[in-house]
Amino acid sequence: MQLNKIKPGSGSNKPIKRVGRGIGSGFGKTAGRGHKGQKSRSGGFHKTGFEGGQMPLQRRLPKRGFTTFTKVRNLKLKENIGISCLFKFVNVEIDMSFLKENHLIRENTKVVKFYLDVKVNEVINIKDILVTNGVKSSIEAAGGSVR
Repeated sequence: MQLNKIKPGSGSNKPIKRVGRGIGSGFGKTAGRGHKGQKSRSGGFHKTGFEGGQMPLQRRLPKRGFTTFTKVRNLKLKENIGISCLFKFVNVEIDMSFLKENHLIRENTKVVKFYLDVKVNEVINIKDILVTNGVKSSIEAAGGSVR
């Protein structure tokens, strides 16, 4: 092999299309641009979605909402539960594993917070779970504990 005899593979180099060079070239007169119209003129291209002055499709359609992925993911990881669903579990220490075993929360839940929906009369013991101030004072008044 000699450097002066190296050639590109057959078909890898095509000759350039010389437009506007007469009828015989096949791209004479209109130079492959068709007849008249915006696309036939020099500088006659427009931005994506332009519809000749008509209101574009993306502006005609109604706008819909948007929620970020992080917000959706965090909604699944956090749950708020009313304290009334714990009344059937009296004198039991309630923690995250207990709630999951009794199917009160989903398996992938990371944070649980109890809120006061009814007055607490039973003794309830809560461990390592967030509670509102109303729940805490109501449980402690009934003789339970929040740790």
